[in-house]
Amino acid sequence: MRKLGANIMAATHSGGVIALHGNLGTGKTTLVRGALEFLGVSKGVRSPTYALIEYYAFDSLSVAHFDLYRLAHAEELEYLGYRDYMNEQTLCFVEWPDRAQDCLGDVGLDIFIDYDAEGRQVKLSSKCEWGNRIIESVIF
Repeated sequence: MRKLGANIMAATHSGGVIALHGNLGTGKTTLVRGALEFLGVSKGVRSPTYALIEYYAFDSLSVAHFDLYRLAHAEELEYLGYRDYMNEQTLCFVEWPDRAQDCLGDVGLDIFIDYDAEGRQVKLSSKCEWGNRIIESVIF
């Protein structure tokens, strides 16, 4: 999952929203950790389960990592100021995006992660050019 995160970061040059779908322990945070390690963050990458948002500022592209598992109502995102992160200079990784309902706006890339006795299965899906370019870079 770390390698996939790094490959996504290598293919991304602008902000957007990446929705991470999967049960607890499937590797969502590990994927984000790999993306941040690609940018040079070597330690201190933690799941934002309690803070809900962790923000990492870089010169060219910042990263916001959302973990919405504990979100009781989608309206809580407004109080967190989530719209401040939704811009062309910030790549937003969102765990448990279904809890935000329609508040996230346009999701550029959906990543579905499943883990069972046979191993981990990952599916990438996009309905926009930005996400499709990332998928093409990661797969080919």
